[in-house]
Amino acid sequence: MLSDLSLRWNKTQEQMRKIGADACLVTSNTNLYYLTGMVINGYVYLPAEGEPLYFVRRPAGLEAPKVRYIRKPEDIPALLKENGLNLPRLLLLEGDQLPYNEHVRLQAALNPQQTGNVTSLMRQVRSIKTEWEINQFRISAQKHAEAYSRIKECYTPGITDVELQINLEYVIRSLGSIGYFRGFGHNMEIYMGSVLTGENAGAASPFDFALGGAGIHPSVPVGANGSPLKEGTTVMVDMAGNFTAYLTDMTRTFAIGNVPDIAHKAHQVSIDIQDEIMRISKPGVACADLYNVALEMANAAQLGQYFMGTTQQAKFVGHGVGIEINELPVLTGRSKETLHPNMVLALEPKFVIPNVGAVGIENTFLVTATGLEKLTLFEEGLIPIIS
Repeated sequence: MLSDLSLRWNKTQEQMRKIGADACLVTSNTNLYYLTGMVINGYVYLPAEGEPLYFVRRPAGLEAPKVRYIRKPEDIPALLKENGLNLPRLLLLEGDQLPYNEHVRLQAALNPQQTGNVTSLMRQVRSIKTEWEINQFRISAQKHAEAYSRIKECYTPGITDVELQINLEYVIRSLGSIGYFRGFGHNMEIYMGSVLTGENAGAASPFDFALGGAGIHPSVPVGANGSPLKEGTTVMVDMAGNFTAYLTDMTRTFAIGNVPDIAHKAHQVSIDIQDEIMRISKPGVACADLYNVALEMANAAQLGQYFMGTTQQAKFVGHGVGIEINELPVLTGRSKETLHPNMVLALEPKFVIPNVGAVGIENTFLVTATGLEKLTLFEEGLIPIIS
């Protein structure tokens, strides 16, 4: 783990030096874990050269050589001096994540000549995974598939989407899921994932997920809403694979009894889109091109009006995954990004069929030197849950 942390420090420092930054100071749980392998109440100070220092308020009892205990951020400058480090001239803070008051306080405490934003830099660095990180995805993917193999056990006639999700959450936690998972973005909230059935699959949500759902309460308007699982409709399961800090994303769809032909057609188009994107993807391919291929295929099948929603259509077909569920790159028509080796991304072409529900799949892929390797391996057809 320590050798992998060194790789992550070096990757971050390389990007910092490119923009002339002297140091960064991070405090978000995502970036703390990325740079330390743990979560603390405090800060990590990473200079452009050399090893980081961990400025810790809590927990007590950490004895790592890099740990320095503080009561307040104003203690940091003296500790930097004690460790032979000059105060930074250009300091990068998590401008997209820090509360305003803390941002101002840190600026005042370290008094840099200039302050920059490290959030976007860290997201770019985190988009290229190390071998250790990739192995963590493989562990999550295997457990994720094991959990999905037990979805049918969670179903009983007359059950609601919420009840199915509760049963599945028990299975997932019993297999070792951490439970909570992180997402990037202001006010992005969901617990463990989403189960959507029938008309609720088309319900618009304020959150920037592929599909919405009304949720069970106006305070968290996303996901299952208590709809019964009826014959002739579908249920889409999109639960996070957070069995390590590195998340896999996988969706599978189940048919409750006989569903209309259009649902079968759209589900097959979803698989076809995935397979075509797998065929053409390799390092250097533009993410926007992959989205456009998906949209063109949906339109060619005369299913464009159902693609990625109905009342509210998501304008992406995939995204990076990592410590957060929505990392870089984003597969959208507006993207300026290209694929690079060791990116890990989720591809999720989905359709919402009125009066039936959502269909489609989602898998997590590793970008290799020659293409995409599928990490989440489980049956992809429209799975019958009752006959």
